[in-house]
Amino acid sequence: MNLQAQALKAEQLRKLHRGPRMLVLPNAWDVISARIVEELGFPAIATTSAGIAATFGYPDGQKISREEMLGVVARIAKAVHVPVTADVEAGYGVTIDDMTQTVKAVVAAGAVGMNLEDVTGSDEDSQVGLALQVEKIRAIRKATESLGVPLVLNARTDIYLIPIGAAETRFDRTVERLRAYRDAGADCLFAPGLKDTDTIAKLVRAVDGPLNILLMPGMLTLRELENMGVARASAGSGVMRATLGLTRRIAKEMLEAGTYASMLEGTVPFAEVNELLAREKS
Repeated sequence: MNLQAQALKAEQLRKLHRGPRMLVLPNAWDVISARIVEELGFPAIATTSAGIAATFGYPDGQKISREEMLGVVARIAKAVHVPVTADVEAGYGVTIDDMTQTVKAVVAAGAVGMNLEDVTGSDEDSQVGLALQVEKIRAIRKATESLGVPLVLNARTDIYLIPIGAAETRFDRTVERLRAYRDAGADCLFAPGLKDTDTIAKLVRAVDGPLNILLMPGMLTLRELENMGVARASAGSGVMRATLGLTRRIAKEMLEAGTYASMLEGTVPFAEVNELLAREKS
């Protein structure tokens, strides 16, 4: 993909965050899952870092290398027509130069968006200081402008997901961070782990920018989230983990019952898989 075409796709993805419909993203982790999502008519593809890492045998949390992660992103971007936004965890580094190198690698992979977390590990002690995270976002925005591809930056805080800090202060700290990320140049603001209806509605109003919510058990429907003003809803690793759940059920049925009925229900035909993968991208 040439940079001019990539820049047009970035603007296409940016517009999808401005309505009139909520952008729904059932995240992909390889070429075939991406092509299935595209075939169904979704206007963009988001990757899941946890899903891609799992296929390489890594747990989530920046255990996979930037090169391995973006190698898969590149294969996906090459295989689909719609814009691709890449989950690059916390940017695979801690310095401003690291962020610049990651941005260059994302653009080289053919993606037109990126998801950036504000934690570098799996506990609250790994949360990046607000001032440094803002500096990182500014550096990312500057790098995308210099490359000529205005990546759509989805800036994420894990205050609710991990969770981080006292419960009674989480909302205010989430608003503080997301507003700061917005002012630093983020296009979309991501608060995974948030499920409470009233809190989501308050956050939509408080951040004054496109809000991304992670789909989780016990949440509202997509239509209800859209009616509340949520701009983007993503599945994260949910679809990949659901696939693992099916694999477990099939194997358990074979082991315990000696049957395989669960393997046959809803299976994508072999010929269709081959056709999806053999189709040349025009």
